[in-house]
Order: sequence, then C-alpha cells, then structure tokens
Amino acid sequence: MPADITGTNVFNMGSSSFSLRRGPVFTDILLADEINRTPPKTQAALLEAMQEHQVTAAGVRHALEEPFFVLATQNPIEMEGTYPLPEAQLDRFMFNVVMDYLPEDDEVAVVTRTTSETPALIEALFTGEDVLRFHDIVRKVPIAEEIVRYAVKLAAASRPHQDGAPDFINEWASWGAGTRAGQFLVLGAKTRALLKGRAHVSVDDIQTLAYPTLRHRILLNYRAEAEGVNVENVTKRLLDTIKPPIAS
Repeated sequence: MPADITGTNVFNMGSSSFSLRRGPVFTDILLADEINRTPPKTQAALLEAMQEHQVTAAGVRHALEEPFFVLATQNPIEMEGTYPLPEAQLDRFMFNVVMDYLPEDDEVAVVTRTTSETPALIEALFTGEDVLRFHDIVRKVPIAEEIVRYAVKLAAASRPHQDGAPDFINEWASWGAGTRAGQFLVLGAKTRALLKGRAHVSVDDIQTLAYPTLRHRILLNYRAEAEGVNVENVTKRLLDTIKPPIAS
C-alpha cells in the first residue's frame, strides 16, 4: 500500500493529535526491490517522491532530505502478479541497467567471500553533503554546444511521426524519449568524463550512455516485436543514423 512506503498518520493520545510515522521513503537511498510488483496507486505515491522530493500525507507536505535516490529492480522472469510501470515513472529513472550473470571469476569471488569469514563492518566513506558537492562539481564540467545538440538530436530522433524521425522509428516505435533523456545524457556524460579523468565531455561519453538512457524510454510496437527487433537494435541504428559532431 502507499502508506507502506510513505508512512502513516498515528494518533497521539498525549497531545490528542495526529503525527506522521515516517515510512522507508524518508531516506537518502531507497531500494525498491521488484518495483513492478507494487500496484499503480503505490507507484503513484513513489512518483511524487521521485519527482517532487516530497511526500503528501493527509494534506500535509513533508519534504525529503537531500540527496534522495531511488534504485529499483524488476523481475524479468515472473510476470504474474506484476504491474507495468507507467511511462511517466519510467522517465524519472536516469538509467536502465541490465544485470546479467557474473563472469565465472567474479562469481567465484562472490561465493568465496560470502561463505568464508564474517564480512567486516561497512564504514561510510562520505556523507550526503559530500554527494551534493559531487553534484555541483559534475554540473560545472564544460561541454560544447555541439555535443549537447547531438544528445538532443539522439533523443528527438527516437520520437515517431515527428519531423526528421527516421523511417525505422516510425515503423517500430510507439513512443520515444522526452526531454529528460537529453538532460540525463548530458549529466551522465559529464560524470563519465570525470571518472575517466577528463575535464570535458566527448562524443564517446554520449554514445556510451545512450543505451542505458534510452533503453526504458523507447517503447516498441507489435510490429517490432513480431520482427524480433529490440530496443538495443533501435538504439544502435539511432547512433548509426545521427551523425556526431566532428571534433575540431
């Protein structure tokens, strides 16, 4: 139920008033395991927290502390008892990362560590205030207007039946990426540039992040499904079709 994540109002006998008993959404990092098992009204409550960073309970607004992240998983196997996520909620997620089985060496390392000694206690490496400073640093990374325009063109080209939309998009896509796709492409590219030790964004940053950014924003139709086309194929064709700017 929505109250399971947002919290519920509890009557205080001493003060003869109601107070909010905060739910798990009042945190810095919220993990929504198998989010597609939640009913639509619960997803709507989570959508308010993701978009507005607030919770409304009994007509009272409760602001969430910053930073606030939502990490979610979906079970791709069992479809019984699940609800498809609405496009508006999918669009709030920055990336859609596909988690496959680990390589053998990595899986051996996981099994070894989890079946041997008791793991050491986890110690915090940084605080929420540090994360907010990271955000400020990322936004200060310079990016050329041509690369921003390239990110916008990639997102716009995924929208069917719009001016300049490729034929394969009109044929296979029922819905394309919105403006948030361009925003997250740029922010993700700035972050990747810093992680790669660069102080500027390159075309490769945009192209690498196109897959996790567009994967959950391009909705394919039945014709694409019948022809065996998936979002990965469509994203690759977009990258092949939309020419990147030439570096000076």
